[in-house]
Amino acid sequence: MSAFKAPASPAAEPSDYAGLSISRFWNNRGRLWWREIDKGLVVLVLLLMGFGTVAVAAASPAAADQYEVAEFAFFKRHIVFQALGLVLMIAVSFLNREEARRIGIILGVGMLILLFFVPIFGEERNGSRRWLEVGMSLQPSEFLKPGFVVILAWIMSLRLRDPDLPVLTFVSAIMVLVAGLLMLQPNLGATILFGGIWFVMILLSGVSIARIGALMASGIGLITAAYFFYDNARYRIDAFLGGGTAFDQVDLAQRTLLAGGWTGSGLWLGIRKMSLPEAHTDYIFSVIGEEFGLIICALVVLMYLAILTRVLLRLVDEDNLFAMLAGVGLATQIGGQAFINMLVNLQLFPSKGMTLPLISYGGSSTLAVCFTFGLLLAITRRNPYLERETKGLKHFFERKEGA
Repeated sequence: MSAFKAPASPAAEPSDYAGLSISRFWNNRGRLWWREIDKGLVVLVLLLMGFGTVAVAAASPAAADQYEVAEFAFFKRHIVFQALGLVLMIAVSFLNREEARRIGIILGVGMLILLFFVPIFGEERNGSRRWLEVGMSLQPSEFLKPGFVVILAWIMSLRLRDPDLPVLTFVSAIMVLVAGLLMLQPNLGATILFGGIWFVMILLSGVSIARIGALMASGIGLITAAYFFYDNARYRIDAFLGGGTAFDQVDLAQRTLLAGGWTGSGLWLGIRKMSLPEAHTDYIFSVIGEEFGLIICALVVLMYLAILTRVLLRLVDEDNLFAMLAGVGLATQIGGQAFINMLVNLQLFPSKGMTLPLISYGGSSTLAVCFTFGLLLAITRRNPYLERETKGLKHFFERKEGA
């Protein structure tokens, strides 16, 4: 009697396995991600990225004339970096908080190590060494920003486990190390931004008023020392306080910004932008003013304010100390960088060589900003199973009112 043989099932195609993997991933993590993610923040980020693409298109001819490349070379590259950045942001936002914390710490430590090599092996541009050539121009300080925030938030959150840990000493030592490495490049603008992030996070950690006063005095002392011992800082501060000349970058930026009036001259119809250095990066806000008008500039400001407000509202009832500190730190990084850039263009702050997040052209800077927003989206995801550790930002403001 012959054994019965079941009919052979047809071999599965590779595409079937791929479809099953995608479906399984979406069911396991995708649905949870979609439920927890801050969709309003995603929309605001996408709107700014879209407008940034248009702004770089407007500034590309001026930058191309300065660097003697094809008229829309920077615009084409920007689209590529924006697409890569968008993929990176979405991928990072799928991380849970523990994964985001680990990735942020690894990134911060890695970029801190690279920062040691920048003054030695870095490519010099305009008198500063800030970039490493690794197949592309990598600026470690840009990727260090989100890593720096995560490391500080992690160290400060350890205070819940052991109140006697000298967390203020640890985070201050890290700040001093980062500031020293940045000033070797030199990069005063980034040093000020890192200092601002550190100070805001220190405020939220519950430091006494006396220590806050001492920290503020130390900061003023360091800026004063930079003025006397750092030639580039002294030149820029003197130019800012003295009002500058018609040939200064900041003065040219302000003239360009105001040239379009309230409604602007129209896309690619700006004239002053052609004499503006770094029109596609540091001074793109002025190009926006000339071609799209002051009304659109005001809307850009409101967009950044909406992002900051959205994040802070998300953190008001946050139940995890690390998430609260990291979220506020990352929001401070984005907001601080954006408003420093805009104040420079308005001639209200000395020139700092700082890009406008999500809008300015950039390789490593665009990817770093998108990574930052990915971390911010991951950290602000609302998980109902997290244990309550703090009362969120409400506790901070209640404590200040009762002091």
